[in-house]
Amino acid sequence: MALHRPGARAGRMSASPPAGSPRPRQASPREIACWVLYDWANSAWSTISITLLIYYLREQVLPGDAGRRAWGWGIGSSYLCAALLSPVLGALADARAAKRGWLAVTALSGALCAACLGLVPPAMPWLIVGLFVCASLMFELSFSFYNGFLPELADETQLNRLSAAGFAAGYLGGGLALALAILLVQLAPRLQLDPRTALRTCLVFMGLWWAGFTLPAVIVLRDRSPPREANLPWYRAAAAAVGEVARTLRHIRRYSMLSLFLLGFLIYNEGIQTVLSQASNFAKDALQMTAGELGLLVLAIQFASLPGALAVGKLADRLGQKPALMLCLTIWAMLLIAGFFVTRKAEFWVLGMVVSLVMGGTQSVSRAIMGVMTPPARTAEFFGFFSLSSKATSMVGPVVYVEVSQWQGPHAAILSLLAFVLAGWAIAARVDVRRGRAQAQSASL
Repeated sequence: MALHRPGARAGRMSASPPAGSPRPRQASPREIACWVLYDWANSAWSTISITLLIYYLREQVLPGDAGRRAWGWGIGSSYLCAALLSPVLGALADARAAKRGWLAVTALSGALCAACLGLVPPAMPWLIVGLFVCASLMFELSFSFYNGFLPELADETQLNRLSAAGFAAGYLGGGLALALAILLVQLAPRLQLDPRTALRTCLVFMGLWWAGFTLPAVIVLRDRSPPREANLPWYRAAAAAVGEVARTLRHIRRYSMLSLFLLGFLIYNEGIQTVLSQASNFAKDALQMTAGELGLLVLAIQFASLPGALAVGKLADRLGQKPALMLCLTIWAMLLIAGFFVTRKAEFWVLGMVVSLVMGGTQSVSRAIMGVMTPPARTAEFFGFFSLSSKATSMVGPVVYVEVSQWQGPHAAILSLLAFVLAGWAIAARVDVRRGRAQAQSASL
């Protein structure tokens, strides 16, 4: 990820590092490359799970309503567990300066579960569901520790591009992994593989990709914050971590801008994530798109999202992080309004390409804002709250979409998500990033 240069534009962050920062030296290109590579690694799960895995689960392992419910409840339960565990595990990782260890545990165990999805025979459906839930949970938990390294590797003059480059690498890696998996399925007859075996092979490949490209981050990255409770037994450290989280919540008023941002992020991210998770349902119900057509669109969006994430990172350099976020959310609002009028597949493709330009950018600039307003010594803990904010209402948007679609149709359902984006936009507009940065530097828990 290219690092952006400091500048003197009004509204930009100061180039000086925060007081008490745990960064005694500048991050090396090797460290930055290995950090970025984890986004490349885990995105194989992101793309293959929502395409080939969901098909395998619903069509071959648990056909009918059982597969649909297993997928929905599995995703929901893993999100809920991740939301509850992320702040506590993040606080524990900070207290013992163990983000690298926790990243290794969560990422590699998730990759192992993902690979086992293809090794376990379909005749053991509930073991497959259990592995799927565990892989999804580990995937979500790993981001608290991964994101926690961001403020340690980049100062305020580098956060935008570093965060954006991570997302860009993720879109490229996820798209490439999905393309290779689809190619294997297409070549299955020539390789004398039956379709089920080809799908299972793709799931093993998904886990191996995730694990293999995680290893550089696990080997190279090092926690830069000194441990506060390194000598405590793990159970006492865990109890202390719970106490730290409770103390953070009691003193959250010291971080009023961060709290306000997390609330806005919770709301607008719910709308965005629901758009992404329900887009295939909209395409099928409103436009009768086939699975093959959707697969091509997903691949196109993945690769187009790479320049989009980088472009928004540069825009944040030029305009400032908050204006870039406000612009992205405005585009999301316009997309949802336009979606209400879409009646042809070509129009849906156009919307998909526009989505690709702001999808990664919205997430990357949100992560950069979070990094700026995070206390340096508690990065994993506070990014645990970031994860909590992104998952706390994870079932609300899909329920709203499904119910509105049931009664009013898919076009009304997609328009209903506009309320999430507008409400989140209104709250995020009140965030003063400079003030939030000052609060992170001056407040001590």
